[in-house]
Amino acid sequence: MLKPNQIKLNLSILITVICMGTGFSQSGKVEINQDKKIDQLFALKKEVNASNEYSDRYKIQIFSGNLSGAEKSVTEFRKKYESWSCKMDFETPNYKVRVGNFRSRLEADKALATIKKEFPAAFIFKPKRRS
Repeated sequence: MLKPNQIKLNLSILITVICMGTGFSQSGKVEINQDKKIDQLFALKKEVNASNEYSDRYKIQIFSGNLSGAEKSVTEFRKKYESWSCKMDFETPNYKVRVGNFRSRLEADKALATIKKEFPAAFIFKPKRRS
């Protein structure tokens, strides 16, 4: 059987635990204050992404290597295929020549069949989105 002192101690501990549980529980309202320019930035970001050349398009890479080879490829490509865009980029350690901006894989496949006649190493790729 418990002694009166032990009963008081157990009762005190129980009351303390109950009080702590209700005393530390929190309820309230969270309010977020943000600058109105943040919404403008999000709208601008959406606009940029929508017009971005990397958004859901296919490209064809016709060259990867040194600068002189890239320049030569650009010149040759522009002479033969005026209807497609041609761009040279530098990605360490190579210059890459990429052409077109095709909406579908089928459209890119058709162009690749033509381009491969002059640039046999050409291949289709889908650039990763920039964030």
